[in-house]
Amino acid sequence: MSYKPVLTRTWWLKHRAFKAYMLREATVLPLLFFLLTLCCGIYALWQGPSQWQAWQITMKHPAVLAINSLALVASLYHAWTFFQLFPRVMPIRLGSKTLPAQVLIAGQWAGLVAVFVLFTWLFRGSL
Repeated sequence: MSYKPVLTRTWWLKHRAFKAYMLREATVLPLLFFLLTLCCGIYALWQGPSQWQAWQITMKHPAVLAINSLALVASLYHAWTFFQLFPRVMPIRLGSKTLPAQVLIAGQWAGLVAVFVLFTWLFRGSL
């Protein structure tokens, strides 16, 4: 006879780390909405000026702005959790020494800021 543990639907509510894991996994939902709206925007652009203008008006709706703001917060939370885990999962070694976790985390945030600054600079005229 073998032991088969029973896993309830609320297994993740029993430990703080499991709750954080499920919250991290849930960040995909607002990001999925954001990606779908971008795909709709590309399709609207392909359809012509009237569809593009209709899409732009839709994107200014308060509900869309709220969900996209939630997507931004979700992506920042996802990045933060990823950056915290990265040094444990993939430590960087230089010779016999391992880079401190804080250096890796700071480097990742610096890269994120650099990409943000680059895109802001590239698209400054169209915003």
